[in-house]
Amino acid sequence: MTTPDSNQNTQPLLDLQRVLIAIRRRRRLWLSAAVLGLLAGAALAVVSPTPPTAVTRLLVLHAEDAPNDSGTLIKTDVAILETTRIAGAALQRLGSSEPPEKFVKSYTGTGLTNNVLELQVTARSYGEAVAKAQALADAFIADHGQRMQAAADAEAQALLGQRDQIQTELTEVDRQIAASASRNSQIGPAELQSLYARRADLTSRVSDFTNQANEAKIGTPQLAAGTQIVDAPRPVVESPLAPLVTNAGIGLGFGLVAGLGLAAVMSVVRDRPLLRREIAAHLGASVIAQLPKPRRGPWGGAAAQRERVAATLARAVGESGSVSVLELGCPRVAATLALDMARHLDGPVVVVDDLPHREVTALSGEAGEGVRVVDGSAAEKARIGVGSVSPGTAWTDLRRLGAETVLVVRAGKADAAWLHTVARQLADLGIPVIGIVLVAPDPRDRTDGTLWDGLHTALRGRAAFAEARPANGSANVDDHPTKWFAPIPSSAGKGEQTVTLQPVHADLPTKQFTPVDAPEAHVNGKLPLDREG
Repeated sequence: MTTPDSNQNTQPLLDLQRVLIAIRRRRRLWLSAAVLGLLAGAALAVVSPTPPTAVTRLLVLHAEDAPNDSGTLIKTDVAILETTRIAGAALQRLGSSEPPEKFVKSYTGTGLTNNVLELQVTARSYGEAVAKAQALADAFIADHGQRMQAAADAEAQALLGQRDQIQTELTEVDRQIAASASRNSQIGPAELQSLYARRADLTSRVSDFTNQANEAKIGTPQLAAGTQIVDAPRPVVESPLAPLVTNAGIGLGFGLVAGLGLAAVMSVVRDRPLLRREIAAHLGASVIAQLPKPRRGPWGGAAAQRERVAATLARAVGESGSVSVLELGCPRVAATLALDMARHLDGPVVVVDDLPHREVTALSGEAGEGVRVVDGSAAEKARIGVGSVSPGTAWTDLRRLGAETVLVVRAGKADAAWLHTVARQLADLGIPVIGIVLVAPDPRDRTDGTLWDGLHTALRGRAAFAEARPANGSANVDDHPTKWFAPIPSSAGKGEQTVTLQPVHADLPTKQFTPVDAPEAHVNGKLPLDREG
């Protein structure tokens, strides 16, 4: 058996089927968000067009270039290019008073290869952009050459320092050789020969350091000469459609993702049941029929399907008793369905219109013969009463519309809390629900909307229990029918009498009680009962 409580306990924390159905039902939302993003991106491209841009490319050579370089050197050049020192030097060449900090933000450098650097400069006009690109390239080349020359000078200075130290040592050796020529010299022939060898070595090393220092001062002119502009600055003229299409595509994607996310979040936060099983569980009644979403225009009536549903409901109502059609989110559908039901019933049928906007009265011209529509304020007894269980319903007036009811509910119109309110109010009023007519269900909903418990409110069991209510004299639909019998003598022989209360079903247990003397002791026309089962 399936009960509402067990359904709620077994529901997953996040029902993906409900989320997907909610997203499909809210396609207007996310499609509108996608279109809005598309228009916003296109408008942004029109309002904020791409500023005039100039581009140039530089060939940058390094003394440390190697085939296995991972691009570290060119990345260093890009970092140096985007400094205020280079920007200030370029502005000095232009004679501009623009702050270097602001100018740095208007250009970018990109390392295309290990030795090719691309500069992109934006400005207020294409001519200004080209001039800034040229000045920036010249400033970078000059700075690169200065850095290479400074490195060469530092190397030459270090070599000259080493040469001077060796020269000092060589001078000391020459002094010792010169002192060996005096008569008082203590230097022997072997030691003198060693001094001559030492002097020759030092002389050679001084000469080598001198040559290396001269070469270092010269530097690497081939590298300095090779660092140059290989692609002259030129304006980049793009088609206005390119940024328009790009921005529109980005806006479309962003809007679509945002709309889908919003629809998914709303399906979880708002908790408006969409599936048949959820609506049946929350209302405590089975879905016995469904109607498509009402559409406008001559092709949107779905008259044939509505006629079949009306005929099914008319057969369920039968010839006796009155029934109400209560709508939740679809008053016009409920009004049309009530009139269709009235046409399928035999004899004159009075339809009471108790809808807030009197939709049944507006359609009274289509009622046909034998069907009379009266206002809800009339005192005439209705065969079919049409009302609403939307927020603001006068619950105490629903009993006069019919002893039983058919709920016409639009999927996703009310939240779960309000569906529970409707079910509780109808149960308190003692109005059995024949079933639910679901309007605008999702075509991919394959869930079962049938409840297999609650026989007293289900369509298949309501006929037997409808007789129980007048027999019991109670509005509680859970009461089983009972019959009254005359008192019989007590088996105890003390003159006491008991009343045997026998239910309709012979298999139900009964007990005997001593009768109450005064009829005023009866409560609502019943004696106290002790029933089991």
